[in-house]
Amino acid sequence: MESGLFRRRLGAACRKHFGAEAKVSDLRPLTAGASAATWRFDLAAGDGSKRIILQLFAGGSQFFSALDKRTQGLVQKQASEAGILTPEVLFVLEESDGLGEGFATAFVAGETLGHRIVRDDRFDVARPAMARQCGTILAAIHALDFEEPGRLTDLEPSGMVEQLYGAHRSFGEDLPVFELAFQYLAQNVPQIESRVFLHGDFRNGNLIVDETGIVAALDWEMAHIGDPHEDLAWLCVNSWRFGAIDKPVGGFGNREDLYEAYESAGGSPVDPEMVRYWEVFGALKWGVICQWFGEQFVSGEVRELERAAIGRRTSETEIDLLDLLEEIG
Repeated sequence: MESGLFRRRLGAACRKHFGAEAKVSDLRPLTAGASAATWRFDLAAGDGSKRIILQLFAGGSQFFSALDKRTQGLVQKQASEAGILTPEVLFVLEESDGLGEGFATAFVAGETLGHRIVRDDRFDVARPAMARQCGTILAAIHALDFEEPGRLTDLEPSGMVEQLYGAHRSFGEDLPVFELAFQYLAQNVPQIESRVFLHGDFRNGNLIVDETGIVAALDWEMAHIGDPHEDLAWLCVNSWRFGAIDKPVGGFGNREDLYEAYESAGGSPVDPEMVRYWEVFGALKWGVICQWFGEQFVSGEVRELERAAIGRRTSETEIDLLDLLEEIG
């Protein structure tokens, strides 16, 4: 969309929500995510000025389990209103706004880049407490009413494995390590004792962190209903440790702190073996997502270098899966 038209339509959307005097300034694109185009701007309105983040659908197909941007905004709005540490959703775009699918949130200052969070000196004080923070936040997320959005998928583990396998096979690649992991998951399907509201992508890289610790959780596009162990395990997947592999929780903490804080905050008792099952699933899921990004680039659907770079990371997940399966025996 031409920049002038984009600015005019954004201004009109803001006036609809903040009043006729609302004015947009300092509009600038931020580093684009893999599935969203993100913009930052300042808004002057009757109640003062504020900095706002706008997330828009980046184009192309979506991964099979991802929410559309409108639904993602509604889910994040529910979480924010329930007191979860996540940026406040200010408005969700309508079709009549002419900007595509998206939503606007309050700006929250802090760091989101995982490799900085696990290494930079300025987070030395924050890191030791962050695993416990994660446990507390996840317990609150899992207590959310999942009937309210009414749009979240709810599959049994066996159905999730079958769905993921179908996605993998659609790319036409023969990856023996993936086949071995799928076999393990299919043969060891757990019995789920409770089904809760899951964030679906709660991990280092989707957290805003400052010198005091975690200040917000981002990216609710993978939210769904399922086993609480799935969220706990996803946070521990090796890809989200950013090289700090000796600290299984996001590269900054240990499992014991995560589990204890989760249970203390009202989460259900944690079964480490269930976490391990879902960690295999999580590593495999990220591997299939890497395949999908690579396929988007190769097919010409989305000609962005980031898609190609993520696609090359499929091999990393194969190593992680071999390590996990060897540990399980």
